[in-house]
Amino acid sequence: MEITAIPTAAGQEWRVIDWIEKWVIKQSGITLNNDQFGNLLLTQTRKSSKKPIYITAHLDHPAFVVREQIDEKHIELDFRGGVNDAYFVGAKIEVFDNNDNSYFGIIESLDAKAKPFKRVVAKLQKSVAGFLLKGDVARWRFNPPIVKGDLLHAPACDDLAGVAAAISALDNIKSLRGLGHVGVLLTRAEEIGFIGAVAAAKNKTVSKSSRLLCLETSRSFPESPIGAGPILRVGDKTSVFGPELTNAIAEIMNTQKNFPWQRKLMPGGTCESTAFCNYGYLSTCLCLALGNYHNMLDMDGVLQKNKPAKVAPEIISVNDYHGLVKMLTVVCRDLDKPRPATLRRGLEKRLNAYRNILN
Repeated sequence: MEITAIPTAAGQEWRVIDWIEKWVIKQSGITLNNDQFGNLLLTQTRKSSKKPIYITAHLDHPAFVVREQIDEKHIELDFRGGVNDAYFVGAKIEVFDNNDNSYFGIIESLDAKAKPFKRVVAKLQKSVAGFLLKGDVARWRFNPPIVKGDLLHAPACDDLAGVAAAISALDNIKSLRGLGHVGVLLTRAEEIGFIGAVAAAKNKTVSKSSRLLCLETSRSFPESPIGAGPILRVGDKTSVFGPELTNAIAEIMNTQKNFPWQRKLMPGGTCESTAFCNYGYLSTCLCLALGNYHNMLDMDGVLQKNKPAKVAPEIISVNDYHGLVKMLTVVCRDLDKPRPATLRRGLEKRLNAYRNILN
C-alpha cells in the first residue's frame, strides 16, 4: 500500500529508492548496493555456492517530469511512458516538489510528436512561482491506494506492486535454509525502453550465471483474468522467454496442491525479461494481471472510439499479490532440487515404450 502510493517516473525514481533504503536498514541479513546506473541490488549476507537467483522489478511508472515553469500558473512537462494521446488533454494532474508538497492542475495541450518524449502544458490551480524545479515529478491526480473487496486500486501498480512483492519474497526467503543465493535486482527507467535493465545486462551488474525471475504487472485479458492467481508469463508481445527456466517453474508449480496460478503469454506489452534474454541471461517472468493498464480506463473502447478517454487507478487482486509472494518463495526454494519428472524424461520414456514402431 505504501509503495504503490509513491510518485515515480523514469529517471526520477528517488522516492522509491529512498523507501527501499529505509526498509533495508530495518532488516537483518540483507545488504543494499547500487550499480553505476543507479539500479539497486539487494543481496543476503550469508554465503552460498549455488548459481544466483535474482527477483527483478522496476522502480518507475509512466509519469510526467517538469521541463520548465512558463509563468506563475503554467508548466511544461515531458511524459515518460506509454499512454495513448486521447488520455491527456483535460486530465487532472498532481505535481510534487522535492519536499513532497503537491500542486494540482489540468492539462491544456499535448505535443504528441515532441522528442524524446510527449510534451504537455498544464495550468495549475494556484501560483507556484519559484516552487517547482526542472525534474520534479507529476502524475495523474488520484486518491491514495484503497482495497475494495479483493482489489487494490492504486496510482501505480506497474511495477511498484512488483517491487513490493520482490522485497516481501526476499523477507521470507532470508529465513529459509540453503537460499543465501537469492537476491533482488530493482531497475530504473523501464517505461522508456528498459534502460536500466539493458545497462545492467550489458555491464553484468549480476553474473551471467544468474537465473532472473522478472516481475511485472501485465495488462489483463479475458483469458488471463484478475483474481485467478499469479501468472507464469511465458512471453510478451515481443518474444518468448527462457524455456528451461519457464518449464522448470511450471514443473514446480504443478506439484503445488490448492494453489491457483496461471501460465499465459501476456501479449499486452514487452517486459524486461525480453531484454535480459537478448543479452544471454536465463530469464523468465512472473506477473500479476493488471486492470487499467498504465492508468488507461476502457483502453479498447477508447481505441475503437466508442468510449471517452479517462484515466483511473491501476487495479490488481490482493489474493494474486500474496500468491505471487508465495510463488516466488516456493520457486526459489525448489528450483535447484531434483524433480521427479521433467519433459525430457517423459519424452524419452515414450520413445522407449514405442521404439519398436520405428524399426
